[in-house]
Amino acid sequence: MSAAGRPLLRLTLAVAVSMLLGASWSAAEAAGPLDQRGAAKAVTCSACHGVAGNSRSAAMPIIAGLDPAYFKKQIEAYASGKRLSPEMEPYAKQVLDMGVDDVAAYFAASPRQATPITSPADSIARGRTAAAACAACHGPQGQGDAAKQIPSLAGQAPGYLREQMLLFKQDRRSPGDPALASAKALMKTVPDESFADLAAYYGSLR
Repeated sequence: MSAAGRPLLRLTLAVAVSMLLGASWSAAEAAGPLDQRGAAKAVTCSACHGVAGNSRSAAMPIIAGLDPAYFKKQIEAYASGKRLSPEMEPYAKQVLDMGVDDVAAYFAASPRQATPITSPADSIARGRTAAAACAACHGPQGQGDAAKQIPSLAGQAPGYLREQMLLFKQDRRSPGDPALASAKALMKTVPDESFADLAAYYGSLR
């Protein structure tokens, strides 16, 4: 190539690179909700747990923002039958088949939105008093401890929380799991009628 033609070649290459970069940026800007890693694998979960895991139901748990290790442990427990749920077991097995790490990472990265379900003020007040015993593990604001695989209760669906407390008390959630022994022992000291108040309080936290 002649020296005269080299500037034209450089200009052409620069334009081509610019167009390619522009196309990449446009594609990134146009990315849809299913373009995130794990999103397509997690889409089935949305039917019950809400868009990106943010349940709007009183009874269905919010799974957005869950620690990946905690999420994975629960999926494995459901799939194996250690955490008994005829509804969840087939879906848990499906998640394991598709790639639980991708699904866990997707929900962990999803910004958590607190439940829209409201509770009576008197129930929340009673729950705040009763929650003093729970703070040792779940923290003063129900924030949990990811390092110990203790989930956040703040802003969680109150109906779901009440159900889980009852299951703990009856030793019907993951029987034999040593990590839950102290929680189950505590729940046995709580009157059944107080569970709704505890759930109302934790569900109200923001």
